Amino acid sequence: MFETGAIWGITGTTVTSFMFIWAMYSQYVPRHLRVTVEKYGYKMVGWVSFYVHIKFTEYTEEGLKRSENYDAIRNYLSTNSAARAQRLKANESKNSKSLVLSMDDHEEVEDEFNGVKVKWYSNVKVTQTQSNYGRTSSDERRFFTLTFHRRHRGMIIETYLNHVIDEGKAIGLRNRERKLYTNNSSSEWYPWRSGKWSNVPFHHPATFETLAMDPEKKERIKKDLIKFSKGKDYYKKVGKPWKRGYLLFGPPGTGKSTMISAIANFLDYDVYDLELTTVKDNSELKKLLLDTKGKSIIVIEDIDCSLDLTGQRKSKKEEDEEDDAEKKKEAEKKEKKEAEKLSKVTLSGLLNSIDGLWSACSDEKIIIFTTNFVDKLDPALIRRGRMDNHIEMSYCKFEAFKVLAKNYLDIESHELYGEIERLLEETDVSPADVAETLMPKSDEDDADVCIKRLVKTVEEEKEKAKKLAEEEEKSKAEKEEKRKKKKEEEAEKKKIEEEEKKKKTEEEDKKENEKKVKGSEENGDVSVNGIK
Repeated sequence: MFETGAIWGITGTTVTSFMFIWAMYSQYVPRHLRVTVEKYGYKMVGWVSFYVHIKFTEYTEEGLKRSENYDAIRNYLSTNSAARAQRLKANESKNSKSLVLSMDDHEEVEDEFNGVKVKWYSNVKVTQTQSNYGRTSSDERRFFTLTFHRRHRGMIIETYLNHVIDEGKAIGLRNRERKLYTNNSSSEWYPWRSGKWSNVPFHHPATFETLAMDPEKKERIKKDLIKFSKGKDYYKKVGKPWKRGYLLFGPPGTGKSTMISAIANFLDYDVYDLELTTVKDNSELKKLLLDTKGKSIIVIEDIDCSLDLTGQRKSKKEEDEEDDAEKKKEAEKKEKKEAEKLSKVTLSGLLNSIDGLWSACSDEKIIIFTTNFVDKLDPALIRRGRMDNHIEMSYCKFEAFKVLAKNYLDIESHELYGEIERLLEETDVSPADVAETLMPKSDEDDADVCIKRLVKTVEEEKEKAKKLAEEEEKSKAEKEEKRKKKKEEEAEKKKIEEEEKKKKTEEEDKKENEKKVKGSEENGDVSVNGIK
């Protein structure tokens, strides 16, 4: 009993002494000296150790981009961590009946491959940073460490790691829950919050089968998407980043957002809804796009309204006018006031992000712009190579109507189809308006009621359009009459001015001649009919 107590006493004394020495070392030894000591300490351990350690960090490239290898390793380890790890993290999934278990921080699991045993460690490093305003924030950086005997170095590096990465990516695709992302303000970019992007599960039901569009046009779009999704080697061969741009333009209610959802469901891609007005500057925009994953669609809806991307190129005339000191001062005040309210993302910054050097930092992405007014956009923004495929979302025609009738009423023919076809050819009605009219409003509304209601609605729209066209024609005629009358008045005014000018000139000439005659009489040199 005495010996056991003595052992515990010696152990306690040793631990206490070690803690005291470590505290003194951490507090009084300069940081650069501690780094040097730790550096050579690791070297000495490496000389006597038989094990190799490989570190896989959560973020690469100075923290700008999340590591795909880290995610693949986490997926791979999740398959055996539940059975072997002692401490686990339980993550809830909205679409899963059971909890998703993964390794907790500072936990380890053992794996075996071709008779070789290795160990994986899950670690986290917390660093404290202080801003210029005195605020302290914490930053968590997670990483995995792989440990194995050095005699298996070749097999681990050449075979095992490739096996882990490939298997982890396959598991990720099988278990992947598609997401709809939206960007956060940079003030919310903290690890314990949502980071750069917040997300919700993406469950939009739109498909190409339910999309109100001409069938031939839909088939062309689907073939283009399939070709893109299988084009990894082709894009590498021609020397282009594996991305494609789509410009969706057309009047409101023509199905631009529905088209985006149909594309996402067709390709099984995530969707990143990028709100430019919350992006502080061009640098922040690049960081946001770098934090997106492959197999995704980056969407900027109503880009003509998001930022004044077309008004940032000044003409020569405007630049000359700003030379005036007073105007320049007013312009600077206005720009400063606008800068406080609006994003500083420029047209050049947006172009470089989607089509410059930064666009090649990740593969298999589709970029979609939507607009109601394509003529307002800068030509450089929508040229081929940036927006490769321009898709016009037009008003509802008969082929699109048949899709909507099948979706909403489950019918493929009706006695009024001929009348509807004629009306839709003569009247501009959006698919959204047609869909709302076809939707039953009560249990008593059957297909016949809804179809007749649509005929009545389209006829009313036709009359409205006709009345509006007549009013516009009348207004145009009145404007033309006013313009013509004004032109005649200006011509008459000009004629009167010319006559007055002519009369005034004649009077001046007459006075000048009289003056000359009077001068000649005074000098005795009078000429009558040319004879002196």
